[in-house]
Amino acid sequence: MGRFILRRLGFVLLTLLASSMLIFVATQILPGDVAKMILGRFATPEALANLRAELGLNRPLVIQYGSWLINFVQGDWGISLSTDNPVMALVFSRLRNSAMLALVAFAMYVPLGIILGLLAALRRNSLIDQAISIGSLSFIGLPEFVTGVILITIFSLKLHWFPASSAIAPDATFLEALPRLVLPAITVSLVSLAYITRMTRASTVEVLQTDYVRTAYLKGLRPYQVIFFHVLRNALLPTVTVVAIGIGWLIGGLIVTESLFSYPGLGRLLLFAIQRQDLPLIQATTMLLVVIFSLSNLTADIIYAYLNPRIRYQ
Repeated sequence: MGRFILRRLGFVLLTLLASSMLIFVATQILPGDVAKMILGRFATPEALANLRAELGLNRPLVIQYGSWLINFVQGDWGISLSTDNPVMALVFSRLRNSAMLALVAFAMYVPLGIILGLLAALRRNSLIDQAISIGSLSFIGLPEFVTGVILITIFSLKLHWFPASSAIAPDATFLEALPRLVLPAITVSLVSLAYITRMTRASTVEVLQTDYVRTAYLKGLRPYQVIFFHVLRNALLPTVTVVAIGIGWLIGGLIVTESLFSYPGLGRLLLFAIQRQDLPLIQATTMLLVVIFSLSNLTADIIYAYLNPRIRYQ
């Protein structure tokens, strides 16, 4: 198991290194001049040259990349060009907000998705199975901004149960922010719930048809013993990967949902940085998202290997 984890960790480090190169090169080829954006279009050539030298933009690209990577690893993420605030403090404050939203959404869709998928598999081809399948397909095909607008119209404008805006104070605690997290969490949960449900159903149906499950029933084990100790352990293997990837998406991929509900998360921060060509903020936010996705996949690999020991030796 230790060798398996070390091998996967090595892949993660290589992925992060390759991603850092792509991120840095991509930000360098963005249209526009950072110096002109800061000083304005009426800045003199001398002022522009001095600012480029101050920011290190006149150095070779390889030197710029090496300096940026070393500083990033050491925790020096620079100063935001658009807000004049330290990038690390700004990014981690938004990371905290995204983590709160992800926690609420995760608690909503993961248990419910597994339960619905298991129920659909156990009642295969019944009305319950068909209703769950149709509902999950509907949620997958429904865009998030449409779901969000519907939820705002019903639960905010009509019923007045939850606020329409999810803007929170920078120092808001989880309990203070919770009422404003419900609607965006439901919005992102519906699509993820559908994927978890369909994945769990498909894998459970496959496991129920295996010989060892039939043998467990023939040995006289109770149905709940067969399901929890024989079926779920193997049926949840594909679901683990979907859940882990969903964690990374919940942390930083919710640009549409966060914009719709005015929620100050990482996705909205990245959109803000791109609109203002804030290179340090774009680089730091994107790199952090890559780290989150990579660690999520590493966690999925470890859990997968724990549930299926044959994976450890491949």
